[in-house]
Amino acid sequence: MTGEYWHIPVMLEESRSALDLDAGQVFCDCTLGGAGHALAIAQDIAPGGLLIGIDQDDSSIAQAHLRVSQTQLQIHYEILKGNFRHLDELLTGARIPGIDGILFDLGVSSPQIDQPSRGFSYAQDAPLDMRMDPGKQTITAAEIINTLNANDLTRILRTYGEEQWASRIAALVVRSRQVQAITTTQQFAELIKEAIPASQRRTGGNPAKRSFQALRIAVNEELSALKEGIDSAIRWLNPGGRIVVISYHSLEDRIVKQAFAEAARSCLCPAEQPVCTCNHQPILTHISKKALEPSCEERAVNPRSKSAKLRFATKAKEGKEL
Repeated sequence: MTGEYWHIPVMLEESRSALDLDAGQVFCDCTLGGAGHALAIAQDIAPGGLLIGIDQDDSSIAQAHLRVSQTQLQIHYEILKGNFRHLDELLTGARIPGIDGILFDLGVSSPQIDQPSRGFSYAQDAPLDMRMDPGKQTITAAEIINTLNANDLTRILRTYGEEQWASRIAALVVRSRQVQAITTTQQFAELIKEAIPASQRRTGGNPAKRSFQALRIAVNEELSALKEGIDSAIRWLNPGGRIVVISYHSLEDRIVKQAFAEAARSCLCPAEQPVCTCNHQPILTHISKKALEPSCEERAVNPRSKSAKLRFATKAKEGKEL
């Protein structure tokens, strides 16, 4: 593997333990990347298992193909190009009957950040792009920054980035683009720095971090895609199968938690009804009571893991009392 695609899988052993896969089973990595998680977890379904990898990034798919094809594991594999929000379409097209374990490792990968041309990072000057799939997506980060009004920009920065100074940043962006279009990462980063009071820039890391995150989420519609992807994944799980989601943002974690809780409901009757008459059975069971976090050792070795939270759940087994 080249340095360009070096990526340390976050919470790998916790993921393997939560998935609890056996030889011959079907595992789907919905965020394949360079196949770091996938190849390690594939050891648990060998021999005879099926690995399904999904990604929308052409560079990641090429690297994953290379790595998986070189493996000595006795498994079958399918690599599918697309966004996991289209999981139904992708798995139906590949004629997959069901899945025993599904993994989502959310957010942008280290290799994507490290490629300046992608425009994800404020550390290097590059076109303000941020598209996960440039071949299909048409709206770039630059287009959002240069066309939305101050109110909409404020909403994006505040909602997706939890940015305290969202309105100040948005107002400065609108004023600045009247003089010159904002087309590069450094232009945007400098505006953020200028908008945030100096006293507030001394703590909490780079002041551009939250706004860049917010813009990336908006460009790629990540939160709506996540909700659709998780709902589909739960449907595709075989009885007793498990789903694992690693998130890096409080909004992502909230979506995962709510989706799991909704699927684990044992009653759909109105709250005011004293006796349950719906006979509804939960779809998920054995949900992790609280999100798992990386160990101190992992955080020290892999900075990307610092904000990670892992949640998992099991698909209910048909015909069994839960």
